[in-house]
Amino acid sequence: MTAAPIPDVIARRGVEAVHDRAARGMFERIAPTYDLLNGVLSAGLDRRWRARAVRAGMQAAPPGPMLDLCAGTMDLTALLARARPGERVVAVDFSPAMLEAGKHKVPGAEIVVADATRLPFDDGTFSLVMCGFGMRNLGDTAVGAREILRVLRPGGCFVTLELFRPERVTTKAFHFAYARAVLPVVGGLVSGDRGAYRYLARSMAGFLSCAEYETLLGEVGFAGVFGADLTLGVASIVVARAPGKGAS
Repeated sequence: MTAAPIPDVIARRGVEAVHDRAARGMFERIAPTYDLLNGVLSAGLDRRWRARAVRAGMQAAPPGPMLDLCAGTMDLTALLARARPGERVVAVDFSPAMLEAGKHKVPGAEIVVADATRLPFDDGTFSLVMCGFGMRNLGDTAVGAREILRVLRPGGCFVTLELFRPERVTTKAFHFAYARAVLPVVGGLVSGDRGAYRYLARSMAGFLSCAEYETLLGEVGFAGVFGADLTLGVASIVVARAPGKGAS
């Protein structure tokens, strides 16, 4: 059976900003080697981090439809589908190539190419939104957070898994060495696109700290925001709720 084409909301609406076009093109180029490099560059830790993030979402979110935002090659989507069989699961990313590379992992998922700051869903559609390693690629983090809040049901949960700008001295040193040497060299050798992995390194250094991100979520209207570091702060999980029933 031939899979249905992935609907491209970005192309239809023409809403990409310059930043989004540049980031989208970069992910299109590295899609064929993305899964391999994730495992190599994180020494397999990325799988543990995703599993931990999904467990946090399952504990915090009420039953209902789930959205994997900035889904990439859909590893989080697959974990969500396994965690709540039969529940509606939607994967959204701005890169068609990334979604094409991962859609075999979750045959039952709905797949949409869309801008994370202009989601093609009604208000209050989802009980859980998860975003793994994607918020730092948005042109405007606050606009993206407000859009996530819009599509969440009252009391729904938003879980972020991200490589925030480090604040610990030891983690800063690790990030600096990793970004200067490992990411562009190893990423460039495997993918053939060293520039893309320089961009990923800069995106970590230029993003918010976890504490700053938690503050931003509170400012845009989320409730009960809290974060937890993973692997000495190399990655972090942040959980937040949409105000309403079940929020605190």
